Order: sequence, then C-alpha cells, then structure tokens
Amino acid sequence: MSHHEVKDSNGTTLNDGDSVQLIKDLKLRGSSKTYKRGTTFKNISLIDDNTEEIDTREGIVLRVEFVKKK
Repeated sequence: MSHHEVKDSNGTTLNDGDSVQLIKDLKLRGSSKTYKRGTTFKNISLIDDNTEEIDTREGIVLRVEFVKKK
C-alpha cells in the first residue's frame, strides 16, 4: 500500500498513526454534533490515493485543511 504525501494545514506531512487537532469548529454533516476547534483525533489513517482527507478512529473523515499535526 503506497500513500501519496498528505500534508496538514501548515504543510506538515501526516502519517498513519499521527494525532491531529482541529483548527476550526466543524459541524458534522447530517448531525447536530459540532467538533470544537482544538479537538484532538488520535491514531489517524491515511486514505489510499487521497491527499485531501484523513480517516479517524471515530469513523469520521476530515479534510486536511482543517487539521494540524499535534
């Protein structure tokens, strides 16, 4: 499995297993839940052939422009 380089909002390279933090409040689509800026997601997974999004252990897909590596 080869990944393309995935970068966070600051241009830092992300890897499987990294922790990321939200840089802005995000409303979860189709839900009333909002994740606040500063929320940390641990042990992320990169998505094959996708440099724009990452997967969290909570089953939420986040766009990399909204996170920074912790």
